[in-house]
Amino acid sequence: MAAFMLVPIRRERQFRYTSHLHEMTDSEMIRRYRFSNEGVNYIVNLLENDIKRSTKRNHAISPRTQVLLALRFFASGSMYEVIGDTCGFSKSTVSRAFDSVTDALVSHIHEFVSWPHEEKKKISSHFYDIAGFPNVIGCIDGTHVRAPKTDEASFVNRKGYHSISVQAVSDNEGKFTSVNASWPGSCHDSHVFRTSGLCQRLEKENKSFSDGVLLGDSGYPCRPFLMTPFLATDTVGKMRYQESHTKTRVTIERAFGQLKRRFHVLHSEMRLAPAKVCRVVTACVILHNIAHFLHESDVEEFEENDLDVGNERCLNDRRDGAAVREFFVQQYFA
Repeated sequence: MAAFMLVPIRRERQFRYTSHLHEMTDSEMIRRYRFSNEGVNYIVNLLENDIKRSTKRNHAISPRTQVLLALRFFASGSMYEVIGDTCGFSKSTVSRAFDSVTDALVSHIHEFVSWPHEEKKKISSHFYDIAGFPNVIGCIDGTHVRAPKTDEASFVNRKGYHSISVQAVSDNEGKFTSVNASWPGSCHDSHVFRTSGLCQRLEKENKSFSDGVLLGDSGYPCRPFLMTPFLATDTVGKMRYQESHTKTRVTIERAFGQLKRRFHVLHSEMRLAPAKVCRVVTACVILHNIAHFLHESDVEEFEENDLDVGNERCLNDRRDGAAVREFFVQQYFA
């Protein structure tokens, strides 16, 4: 007589219903996820093939749900467990969804964060309209994002806390055209720039004045393609240069402000490995540019003291652009 073995039937997984992942108005979506319903749909369509689960076993969560969980983390900076309790998922589910969406976003970086080539003349024209500074193709600056308390010597910045140093370039609209989020907080802005692919590109491509220049603060060396402020303004021309430089360069400060206002995860310390923090920053920059592309509404409650005004110490470099800067003053501001 054949023996029969009872096989237990696996209980179907039940997800708690929550309004956070269902129908909401655009204003509610922006408050919670920083994107309207249309914006979320765009991101889901963009990443669907990258994050879609290969199996439907036990009701794998959908790409849309994964995107919403990740956006909630970017927008709030809350712990995985808090987001899971709010949205009806376990901590591990939120973690996996966040990792998948972050990696998928970073894989699309070249589609949304790209150096302008054909748009250089258009960008420089708009920059000129701000304060009359000619041939500007971008403004460069650095900011810091808090990192876990590891490796004191490398990650403690000049302000005394652990961070990742982030260098970025923005155009006249506040869209980022370059980002480098791979250095510990102790690295100086000038070192991050000097060792970056952006610097190598500019040294190779920007051979003349007509190729365009970046505007940076006094933490950067003055180079033929990177104009910085004067230490002292002893002539009328230098004063006009300084005023125009300051009014134009504020676009990068405003861009960092919008980025951190939209994604509060960049305000507080992320309890993630430094390498993952770098990827989170990059993903937020990509989402920032997507928001610009979709003309998403900006969020409110911005604290101005979150801006990082950069390093005030002026640097000199034997390959500097002092002669070019003097030419700018004599030609356009005297």
